[in-house]
Amino acid sequence: MNIAFRHDFFMILPEVQLALFGLAILILDYLLGVKEKAFNAVVAMFGVGFSGYSLFRLRALGPDAIGGFAGSIIVDPFFLFFGMIFLVATALVILLSVRYLQIEDEHHGEYYALLLFATVGMMFMASGYDLIVQFLGLETMAISFYILTGFLRHQRRSNEAAVKYLLLGAFSSGLLAYGFSLLYGISAMADLSGPDGLPLQVPRTNLDVVRTALALRGPTDLLVMLAVVTVAAGLFFKVAAVPFHQWAPDVYEGAPTTVTAYVSVASKTASFALLLRLFLYAFWPVRVNWIEIIGAVAVASLTVGNLAAITQSNVKRLLAYSSISHVGYILLGLVAALSGPDGNETGLQGVAFYLFAYAFMTIGAFAIVILLRRQGLIGNEIDDMNGLIKRSPAAAVLLLIFMLSLAGIPPLAGFVGKYYILLALVQTQHYYLALFGALYIVPALYYYFRIVEHAWLREPSGEVRPQATAGQSLALAVMCFVTVAAGVYPEPFIRLASYSLVLPASLFGR
Repeated sequence: MNIAFRHDFFMILPEVQLALFGLAILILDYLLGVKEKAFNAVVAMFGVGFSGYSLFRLRALGPDAIGGFAGSIIVDPFFLFFGMIFLVATALVILLSVRYLQIEDEHHGEYYALLLFATVGMMFMASGYDLIVQFLGLETMAISFYILTGFLRHQRRSNEAAVKYLLLGAFSSGLLAYGFSLLYGISAMADLSGPDGLPLQVPRTNLDVVRTALALRGPTDLLVMLAVVTVAAGLFFKVAAVPFHQWAPDVYEGAPTTVTAYVSVASKTASFALLLRLFLYAFWPVRVNWIEIIGAVAVASLTVGNLAAITQSNVKRLLAYSSISHVGYILLGLVAALSGPDGNETGLQGVAFYLFAYAFMTIGAFAIVILLRRQGLIGNEIDDMNGLIKRSPAAAVLLLIFMLSLAGIPPLAGFVGKYYILLALVQTQHYYLALFGALYIVPALYYYFRIVEHAWLREPSGEVRPQATAGQSLALAVMCFVTVAAGVYPEPFIRLASYSLVLPASLFGR
């Protein structure tokens, strides 16, 4: 892969700005009184804004991959697309968090600093072109999430969720580190030389070197198979794919609802960005053996996620299991993307669009649960939704829109994402997988409409009326607009998803 090199600092300016604003919040928090803590959120939003502007400026480098720090990171449309999703998700969660933290009496500056630090890790996961950079980015994100999950320090459930997340997360990180060490060993043992016959000066952890070394060994080599299996297992845990999903329901239920929304979207999107970077490039020469395995994991995730969600009475646990089923759909798109000698662009479009739409409709669904939180009322149970249409018609309508989109009903964003993934499966002749994907929409309709039925058809169980702050109203308006617009008029959003595919297209030699 031909990568041009530019000024290194300019390549990481968005991440540097986020880190600096995060550090500034930690210092500023000591100078603010209890009633002034909301100013931390303002500083965090400025950090996201400056980082977003710097990310936008990186578009001027053109559609080619631009390398920095001796090729350990690259700036390309793939990174710009996912970086945009990370920043938008962070901004939405910040807007939703101010009032929520005040109610929980946990309005501390380190919350917003950790959000920014987690975003730094996610952006390095998307831009990393070296195994070490990718792992450091992953751990930066993960450690921030472990702390955020247990941020409600006075609630036992939050503490238990954080401990479980930490222990299982450390295990998965160990698997991933072991797989990366095997990849390093494979590339170190390979007899590689540059065009002049001299040894390569690029680190053996660089993805170019790893790809070449894997191609030399072939897909049937036992060491290659072990390396790919351990790396895939570590990443499947991060995205909560079956059978590595056990952490998700407990963590989603125990974590602060704003953190649950962030973990469900940002963690999955960043982990899929890393998974796509590895499978679409480094593992591309040995992908033959793994298409069936990814397909099996996708079907298992759809099965377990949908069937388990049917029995849930807690909204956060229900959305946790439903998120597992969404992972199944994204993995089905990856199966189609990896199929054929040159891959399938429709599958890649489906994956990119689905991740984009998933961010808005999922945070939107959790936002309604956040609005129901009041002193003495947690609002996490489905029964807490009873009579929402009478207590807050606007919240009930928004809930309906997000539930319909998550279920894949037209004309909303979730339907378009599922359509492209199923279309790609048909194009690549994975008819049985396409059939599974289509059939599992039925149980999803049932459990999503359970929530809608309680909100629209049941009598109110209390007199509490959800009240949104200006920031929460803005966040809900943005999420509703994108969810509806991407379904009614998907063309510009499809172009945005296609923009991120410059990386795979160039790798496939087209």
